[in-house]
Amino acid sequence: MHHDIYLDANATTPVLPAAAHAAMRAMQSLYGNPSSGHMMGLQAQALMEDVRARAGRLLDAGEGRLVFVSGATEAIQTAVLSALSAIRAQRQSGRATGRLLVYGATEHKAVPESIAHWNRVLGLDLEMRALPVDRDGRHDLSALAAMAGDAALVCTMAANNETGALSDLEGIERVLTRCAPDALWLVDCVQALGKLPLRLRQRRIDYAAFSGHKLYAPKGIGLLYVAAHAPFTPLMVGGGQESALRSGTENMAGIAALGAVLAALEDGSTFRDAASLLRMRDTLADSLRDAFPGVLFNTPLDHALPTTLNFSVPGRPSKALMDVFDAAGIRVSAGSACSAAKAAPSYVLLAMGFPEDRAASAIRMSFGPASDEAWIAQACARIRHCGGSLAQADRNLARAAVDQEPSTTDVPWDDATGSPLQAVHDMQQFLVEHPDAELIDVREPGERLAGGSLQLCGRATQHAALSALAEHCGTWLSRKDAPLVFFCRSGARSARAAALLHRMGHQNAWHLPGGLALQGRQAE
Repeated sequence: MHHDIYLDANATTPVLPAAAHAAMRAMQSLYGNPSSGHMMGLQAQALMEDVRARAGRLLDAGEGRLVFVSGATEAIQTAVLSALSAIRAQRQSGRATGRLLVYGATEHKAVPESIAHWNRVLGLDLEMRALPVDRDGRHDLSALAAMAGDAALVCTMAANNETGALSDLEGIERVLTRCAPDALWLVDCVQALGKLPLRLRQRRIDYAAFSGHKLYAPKGIGLLYVAAHAPFTPLMVGGGQESALRSGTENMAGIAALGAVLAALEDGSTFRDAASLLRMRDTLADSLRDAFPGVLFNTPLDHALPTTLNFSVPGRPSKALMDVFDAAGIRVSAGSACSAAKAAPSYVLLAMGFPEDRAASAIRMSFGPASDEAWIAQACARIRHCGGSLAQADRNLARAAVDQEPSTTDVPWDDATGSPLQAVHDMQQFLVEHPDAELIDVREPGERLAGGSLQLCGRATQHAALSALAEHCGTWLSRKDAPLVFFCRSGARSARAAALLHRMGHQNAWHLPGGLALQGRQAE
């Protein structure tokens, strides 16, 4: 049950075997510096230009420039700096420009943060204005038309990373052509590569950002498209690489790997076509309907990427759902990977007009275009298992509520997190030194049922959910000499349990930092 079903491709993807091979070959055989004039340098230069040409064909870039960068954030930073530098130059020369810097309300945070940073650094003091979206996550074109006449820069995305919502690029282009012919336009195309047709030459897009690790290339390589007519200011200067557009020795391993992915896209035999991807996504959606009656999809499927589902289950917070999925070996997310550590409702769903409780219960499932039907079938079986586990846990809790008196144990939860922690960093060694230790799984019932019973280092474990810990405290406090080692998925809940017992007087309470995520485990 515990082998990975990875459904978080919008955050990152595994590296395509052909891409890993290409990167290794670049590091071991074609390791010359492409700026060197000898044969190995010329070979590296030829490889780099082959990849650039392939990207130009796939993107239909025409006369536009393609610059190798470290990823989408650098591409966005460079595009915003270029646009705002040109705007500042125009204003300094007395030419009128718009006063608004417009960005989609559901953009990745790299966009508004970059705009705010360079607006401040360049001393422009222009007004930033969020472009609202509708309930489907699509930009409000009437609002865009109302502000476009005063816009100097407009930033939108081709497809949203959290919800998969597809932007109406044609509609945006019509508004900008009619109302803001001089405004510069940046499009975040990170989630579109390999999933949507991109014909950049046929659009009035000035800048487009791409990231390799969203499509089976390694992290640390990306592309920036700059239209032939668009102004450009380098973010990085120095040795003059990339025709002085981006200095710094090129990441040849990353470029070679990206080239292998682009070759697979061009060949057409590795990645599934749009119709196949839609069938697989619909199959996943059906499994969610079976597993979670009442599930709500937060983006209409006919206006979303064929590889992305964003959904909420009423009454199930996203954290609880993620714990159950993770226990069953299904890797999903509650939104953008860059925002995952912030315990707040999705700003994307809030911008779409959803209430906070729905935005706080959202889960994103995303797969890559190299997935196949057999793998999707495994994912669906696992999803149904998770739904059954949660339903069984609910039934068990309902019976317990009828059969048992409520606990009256006095548990001082409020100050538990302030208690000192004793951590077990080497479980095997700890058990040698403390053979009488009790290993206590504090995961919630649905999570435990989804993942099955566990052994740690060959030792059996007990189950005492954190939410029901009070029922067990009296027993543990009656034998304070036996070490208690609490564990959970990530180490957060086990730390709280150990601190609580320590505060109640059990000086031999421990926890497993990093939890099951960092600890080798064996399913029974």
